[in-house]
Amino acid sequence: MRFYLLTVVVTAVATLGFTWAVWRIGMRYKLYPEIRERDVHTTPKPRVGGVAMFLGVLTAFALSSQIPYFAIFWADPAVIWSLLGASALIVAVGVADDLWDLDWMIKLGAQFLAAGIVVGFGGIQIFFIPFGQQFVVSSFASFAMSVVAIVVVMNAVNFIDGLDGLVAGVALIANAVFFVYSYLVSRDTGASSYSSLASFIAVALIGVCIGFLPMNWNPSKLFMGDSGALLLGLLMASSAIVFTGNLPPALLGNNDVFGRSQLLGAFIPILLPVVIVLLPLLDFAMAIVRRMIRGKSPFSPDRKHLHHRMLDMGHSDRDAVLIFYSWTAVVSIGVLLMYIGTTQNWPGDYTVGAVFVVLGVIACLIVTLLPSRPRPVASDPIPRNT
Repeated sequence: MRFYLLTVVVTAVATLGFTWAVWRIGMRYKLYPEIRERDVHTTPKPRVGGVAMFLGVLTAFALSSQIPYFAIFWADPAVIWSLLGASALIVAVGVADDLWDLDWMIKLGAQFLAAGIVVGFGGIQIFFIPFGQQFVVSSFASFAMSVVAIVVVMNAVNFIDGLDGLVAGVALIANAVFFVYSYLVSRDTGASSYSSLASFIAVALIGVCIGFLPMNWNPSKLFMGDSGALLLGLLMASSAIVFTGNLPPALLGNNDVFGRSQLLGAFIPILLPVVIVLLPLLDFAMAIVRRMIRGKSPFSPDRKHLHHRMLDMGHSDRDAVLIFYSWTAVVSIGVLLMYIGTTQNWPGDYTVGAVFVVLGVIACLIVTLLPSRPRPVASDPIPRNT
């Protein structure tokens, strides 16, 4: 555990330094687009924060290469180099889009290429889908499903990037819960080492988000842009796939390990990785349907995202961000508690987690539906991102 904590601290400090440097360079050389009518900010702000975040990720992996505890996932360096190569590609394309507004087809093509690098060269694939104790996935389906899953998560995370600190905070909470979960599973399955690539990616992203948030919190000085949001989505999806892919198939159907309910017990290993990005996925799905019904590109900007709706309801920017944090924490921690309850023989197994989710959802609904002040819709500025 201490090596994971060291990684968080070093990565956070390094990312904070990189973020400050990128902000200074961005302001000095005017690396920002002109303020548009739909932007909420009135002063120029660089959108190249993803560069600092990527450098933070590089720092984390460089550190891991020097620590014997992490040697287990450096045994196959092709996996790591594919992740870093795909990350570099997606950050480069994201920066180009933030500066010059690339065509959405180019961006989507780059996303599929990056996902293909991770899946094809890194071998990070979805190999098993549990149905009770049945695992049905062909090699072609494994490749296709893995690529699509990574692209979907990348876009889902990018779609909620509309308020200061929103994506970084949601990703921080989600990765913290995912790290705890993956660490506990390693312990409960009797793994010889608690070191794993999935856990490490989560820890690296925790450090990156901690280091980036101070300059991204409202009022922000720097935006992560598409480069940062897509980077987070790529690595979060990859860590989830790595985690489920490395679990022995027999364990996924072992109710003594994953819970005594065959249905939920078998699905918890893939349920929590999905739950931690539930809000981005929901927003992404709603946006795609909404835009296609109107005959528009699924990537065309509009002002109907969940965070936009909360602003229209009367929430301030900070209130809306904190509400998103709350929803993410309630759902992800609730599923984590269900897992812990079944493996630790808590009374009622899933009861503690289920009660936590119910009470949390009620509390979140109250604060979501009862904003502190009314806000005139007609005078609303349109937030900056899609």
